[in-house]
Amino acid sequence: MVLAVVVVGAGCDYPLLEPPGPAPVRYRDRIFPSVTKTSDIVYGSADDLSGNPVTLRLDLYEPTGDTLGQRPAVVWVHGGSFSSGDKTSPEIVDEATQFGRMGYVGVSINYRLDPSGCSASAPTQRCIQTMGQAMADARRAVRFLRTNAVTYRVDPTRIAVAGTSAGAITAMHVAFGSGEDPASAVGAGVALSGANIFMPPGPGDAPVLLFHGTYDTLVPYKWATATVRMATEKGLEAFLTTYAGEGHVPYRHRDEIIARTRNFLYWQLRLLEAPT
Repeated sequence: MVLAVVVVGAGCDYPLLEPPGPAPVRYRDRIFPSVTKTSDIVYGSADDLSGNPVTLRLDLYEPTGDTLGQRPAVVWVHGGSFSSGDKTSPEIVDEATQFGRMGYVGVSINYRLDPSGCSASAPTQRCIQTMGQAMADARRAVRFLRTNAVTYRVDPTRIAVAGTSAGAITAMHVAFGSGEDPASAVGAGVALSGANIFMPPGPGDAPVLLFHGTYDTLVPYKWATATVRMATEKGLEAFLTTYAGEGHVPYRHRDEIIARTRNFLYWQLRLLEAPT
């Protein structure tokens, strides 16, 4: 059973409506038959919690044969309890590929991890530090795209962040830091089984879209509802799709997740006005 709950923040005219127009519509339809992947692009480096240097790499996904000079981009962030996982996580690769076929540029990033990881029931100080490093790395990836917008033919005014589990938590932290850090600001944030933990939203932060199961024992469902409540209280647009009886990362609802994310990004990144 799927219980779809949409919570709308202030001033939202287009919650999750499908973009209009006869097919093909760029950024709505899969108008490119394939994507081209460029692996292991270095987007920065930083020390982990033990002081060891880490080279940060991303995989770039772009529509094959596309000639447009400025395209919206999504930074995709994998899960793994902040202790494991990789930019080749299957659902992340699937989403980057599908959105690439719609005309987006996608980057799936690796970020600093820590063997201790994180537990939702008892987050330690080291866990909080690890979350902070993940957020810093995702922000670094946004800045990398913005700085290299000409090289990768990215529209620097139309960048979003999205993730799964730990990556979804990271995405929410980046979205709710947009008002404070314009260089790494995003136009939208999407979370599959994630929530905001320590980044209080404020004016100027990005709108967010969350997908969450009510039986999630790793990232409790109440954290997702609290994230939406805090965002709407600050006048931000926030949306939640609830999967009743589902646990962590219910990607079996793939088609709905992709469709709602597509609609959300279309309106929040103002793609009706974007070059085509």
